[in-house]
Amino acid sequence: MSNIFLRNPTHNEFTWDSLGNIKEGRGDLGEEMPVVVYRLMQYTMLDVLAKEHGGDMANEYFRRAGFLAGMEFAKNTLDLKADFNAFLANLQHVLQAMKIGILRMEAFDPETGDIVLTVGQDLDCSGLPITNENVCMYDEGFIAGILEAYTGKKYEVREVDCWANGDRVCRFNGTVVK
Repeated sequence: MSNIFLRNPTHNEFTWDSLGNIKEGRGDLGEEMPVVVYRLMQYTMLDVLAKEHGGDMANEYFRRAGFLAGMEFAKNTLDLKADFNAFLANLQHVLQAMKIGILRMEAFDPETGDIVLTVGQDLDCSGLPITNENVCMYDEGFIAGILEAYTGKKYEVREVDCWANGDRVCRFNGTVVK
């Protein structure tokens, strides 16, 4: 079996279409899979990147990948023309329907664009052992990508509470980059 990325190390840039026709390709197995399989890919990839490039750079790669995913996710699954409340309701619905997590907005400053969001039962870390660290760098990028796709403004998003740090929801602060 050949690897298209080894044959062509400058593979095409990611777009939503790169995901293919999952319904057609997984006819008998369907579109869903256990969270453990997602985490197996995520955390082994993070481990390899950290060993090759250091933990800080691995985390940054995950933020960048999450950002790209968030931008494409927003463009392809959300109504980016809706008013803010309708957009947020749509985002909450889609994240829950896709079993990514349960989103809640805790605070939003319409003048600055600053936002505080929580995600419960999230795909990345809910149920992990407590390691006293925040581990949702991919989610930081994912949320920043969604916010930028909707607002047109660049966001920096950082996780301030995490399941792996002993909390029961992940809390993210988003600020507009000036």
